[in-house]
Amino acid sequence: MGLKEELQLQNPIALLPHEALLNIYYTASAAKKQVTDSLRPFGLTDVQFNVLMLLKHQCGESGGLSQARISQMMLVNKANITSLIDRMEKARLVKRTAADDRRFNIIMMTTKGKSLLDKVEPIYAGRIKKTMACLKIAEQKKLISDMEKIRSSLS
Repeated sequence: MGLKEELQLQNPIALLPHEALLNIYYTASAAKKQVTDSLRPFGLTDVQFNVLMLLKHQCGESGGLSQARISQMMLVNKANITSLIDRMEKARLVKRTAADDRRFNIIMMTTKGKSLLDKVEPIYAGRIKKTMACLKIAEQKKLISDMEKIRSSLS
């Protein structure tokens, strides 16, 4: 079904580039909603899940990442990272080592955070595999390449 039908627009979208970008945005919004709904029973937001995934898969030997580094890798407003980490620390999902500048605190996953991620990550992986199964592997790679081209044209 096309975007015109899904959004119940009265008229077609006049500019093809506009329709293409709206499709990206609408698809991303729908995917985010699906992920949010699947994380809710675990008391996690998509942003908290993203932090836990970064700590598991991107921290290297140190076992942690600085708040500044997490902020660089996150798909959220960088100004929100301190309050996000505050909430995650209060929930005992992460712990931080103190530094004079809070942006450079080292954030590490706690045992509770690891345990929760161990439960949630397979569910998330199954969900995204099911979502993306409509595209063959070559199509997924092409989609990645196309999105990279669009992002590079934005800078």
